[in-house]
Amino acid sequence: MMVFKHAIPRRTFLRGAGTALALPLLDAMWPALGSAQSSPRAATRLAFFAVPNGIIMDRWTPPTVGRGFPLTPILEPLAAFKDRMVVVSGLANNEARKLEFEIAGDHPRACSAYLTATHPKMTSGADIHCGVSVDQVAAGELGKQTQLPSLEIGLETPMVGACESAYSCVYYNTIAWRSPTIPLPMENRPRAVFERLVGDSTDPAERAARIRENRSILDLVAEDLTRLMRSVGAADRLKLDQYSEAVRSVERQIQVADERSQTELPDMDKPIGIPERFSEYAKLMLDLQLLAFQADVTRVATFMVGHEMGGRAYPELGFGDQHHALTHHQGDTAKIEKVLRINLFHAEIYRHFLERMQSTPDGDATLLDHALLVYGSPLSDGNMHLYKDLPVMLIAGRTTGIEGDRHVRCPENTPMANLYLTLLDRVGVRLDRFGDSIGRVDL
Repeated sequence: MMVFKHAIPRRTFLRGAGTALALPLLDAMWPALGSAQSSPRAATRLAFFAVPNGIIMDRWTPPTVGRGFPLTPILEPLAAFKDRMVVVSGLANNEARKLEFEIAGDHPRACSAYLTATHPKMTSGADIHCGVSVDQVAAGELGKQTQLPSLEIGLETPMVGACESAYSCVYYNTIAWRSPTIPLPMENRPRAVFERLVGDSTDPAERAARIRENRSILDLVAEDLTRLMRSVGAADRLKLDQYSEAVRSVERQIQVADERSQTELPDMDKPIGIPERFSEYAKLMLDLQLLAFQADVTRVATFMVGHEMGGRAYPELGFGDQHHALTHHQGDTAKIEKVLRINLFHAEIYRHFLERMQSTPDGDATLLDHALLVYGSPLSDGNMHLYKDLPVMLIAGRTTGIEGDRHVRCPENTPMANLYLTLLDRVGVRLDRFGDSIGRVDL
């Protein structure tokens, strides 16, 4: 083995991978790209918003199927978007079901299988295993055109150790999996999300200065790599080739960011910390997700409101009971009413995001027009830990080709993965199968 006195600090590479900022979709682009209405890949933004511990289903599910369904109490806060709303019933998170040899673990299985349609391995060790999540499949294609393949946001601090039965806390901490063995962390710090998206400021001059710094750092990394390649053996050259691929990817990101660094973005200050009120915290994080879409930093996002079986309470609603404990209401009407208020609270927060998406121009339309958004939970009935007939709602932008104001009921226990195949079709990713899919959902 050869040892070199000159080392490449890992932090140098990470700094080189720093700011990457793309251009929002401008009107001037449409002549080259074609009309948004005729684009074969109309949905250019895909996002998943997951709430924990299920939903009070008889206050969620519309009583009629088809067009013009009456809004239920939990959907009422989103009434302004009913023309783009598709409620899908009958879908099941089948791969979350317990196997014969497994004990407990309803929540970690539900969370891990939700976007992967894959049964997670029961382990509290390092040998975690699940599947690639649907957001990452989409990111593999849409991410070729942006600086970040995807953005993962959560509103709780990651847990460590074994959280339930023999299941690692890793299974609670995220719904996004890059590979069967690589879960993606959900970032819960507003400041960290902001810096990842735009650096220290949305000001074009400051962004351009940082890009120049990153480029100079990357140049040093490239020079070091060239020298090392001439000095090592074949085995090490293979490793350095793989490293070089990563460097070239960062170089591409910096090049694109440099070309677009003068783009004007909304005047938004870097967040200092996490707001005390949950509603303000959640809306701030959703605003950051919107900033990522508006700046075209990424086109794929997952947003995890809370951990399954987490201990969050919502004192701003007037009570301090923990959400998960309330969902095990055993028919207690007072507890059910509190869970309903939490469900409504989540929907009202999401309305803020939809309003911002609708009011933000994107080419010849709005961000909402070009988006395909999914709202739901890995469980339906939190009291019984049911994985079937999940609460699923789509907000389908006008350019997606999906008609709104509909309640679609699928046959009982239709795999959730069937819907994911349909969503992937709408963002230009064609798969024959995903997870436990057996077909597609007709939208």
